[in-house]
Amino acid sequence: MLSSPATFFCKAKCCGEFFVCRLCHDDVKQHTMDRFSVTTVKCIQCGTEQPAAKVCKDCGMVFGEYYCSICHLFDADNKQYHCSDCGICRVGPKEYYFHCFTCNLCLANDIKDTHKCVQNVSRQNCPVCMEDLHTSRISGIPLPCGHLLHRTCFKDTLKSGFYRCPLCVRSMVSMRDFWKELDDEIAMTPMPEEYQSTTIMIFCNDCLEKGSVPFHVLGMKCSSCGSYNTTQDGGLSRSPQHPC
Repeated sequence: MLSSPATFFCKAKCCGEFFVCRLCHDDVKQHTMDRFSVTTVKCIQCGTEQPAAKVCKDCGMVFGEYYCSICHLFDADNKQYHCSDCGICRVGPKEYYFHCFTCNLCLANDIKDTHKCVQNVSRQNCPVCMEDLHTSRISGIPLPCGHLLHRTCFKDTLKSGFYRCPLCVRSMVSMRDFWKELDDEIAMTPMPEEYQSTTIMIFCNDCLEKGSVPFHVLGMKCSSCGSYNTTQDGGLSRSPQHPC
C-alpha cells in the first residue's frame, strides 16, 4: 500500500489496528489485509485519524504523490494508473499499455500484436517461485509460449542455465546463436561408423513438429525449425548395412 517513506498509518478493518502498510500487517498477522476495505488513516506528523485521502486534512502532510482511492495505494509518482479490468493499480504511463482480456492483464503496447494469449495467465502462480503473479510488486514477463514468470524468476532461471519454460518446455529466449554453435560442434564430432546412418524420431518442443532426424549424442536437430530443443519420440532406426 505504501512504497515511499511512511507518512501515515492505515487502519486494518480486520483487526482494528494501525500499520504502515498491508505487507507490514501480513508479516505479523495470521491473515491478510484487504487493501480495498481501508477507510481510515492516521497522520504520522500530527496523529490525526481521518478518512483515507492523499493529504492530511489537519496539517497538510502529503501521504503520497500518487493516491488511488480504490486500491488505497499511496506512492511516489511513477505514472501509475488504476486498471479497472485488472482490479488494481499498474505502473505506467497508461498510454504505453493495453489490457488483454484473454490474458486478463495489462501488457506493453509493443507486444500487442505478437504476444500469445493464454486464458487468465496472470491469475496463476509463477511456476518458478509459486507466488502470486497478478498482484505481485515484481513485474511479470510474458514468454513466447504465452506463459508468465516474475521478471526476477525469469532472470534467475536463465542464469541457472535453464532456457525452457517450466510449464511447456518451449524455449524462453532466442537460441539461434547457441544452435549454430551446436551445429559446428556436431560437425566436428562425427558419430562412430556404426551410428552414422542411424536416425531417430523426435518431437520438437519449439515448433511442435515430429520427424525422423540423424541421431547424435550431442543433440537431435529439428528439421522443421532448426531447434535442438527436442525430445525422443521413438526408437533408433539403422540402415540395412548396420542391422540392429
